[in-house]
Amino acid sequence: MGGETLFKNENKTKLQKPRKYKVVLLNDNYTTMEFVVEVLMLVFDKSFEDASKIMMDVHKKGKGIVGSYTYDIAVTKVREVENLARQNNFPLKAQVEED
Repeated sequence: MGGETLFKNENKTKLQKPRKYKVVLLNDNYTTMEFVVEVLMLVFDKSFEDASKIMMDVHKKGKGIVGSYTYDIAVTKVREVENLARQNNFPLKAQVEED
């Protein structure tokens, strides 16, 4: 008896990918387009061109999809947007939607 025991693990755990949630910016009549572009570049690391396109969606369609993230990251991004807006006296709002 060599003292070695081999175990066979028959319980295989299937990992699921985390659910994704969209971060959406909402239009208002007070936040400037320039500020929206700045926030998109700062918080979401968007290029000027991508930020401008999303800003135009917000302006023309009433909302713009910024990206898709896990829930915790999406909520954190929304808080960052709203904190920056509040610090700059803008009513800009963002929300999390299931993807």
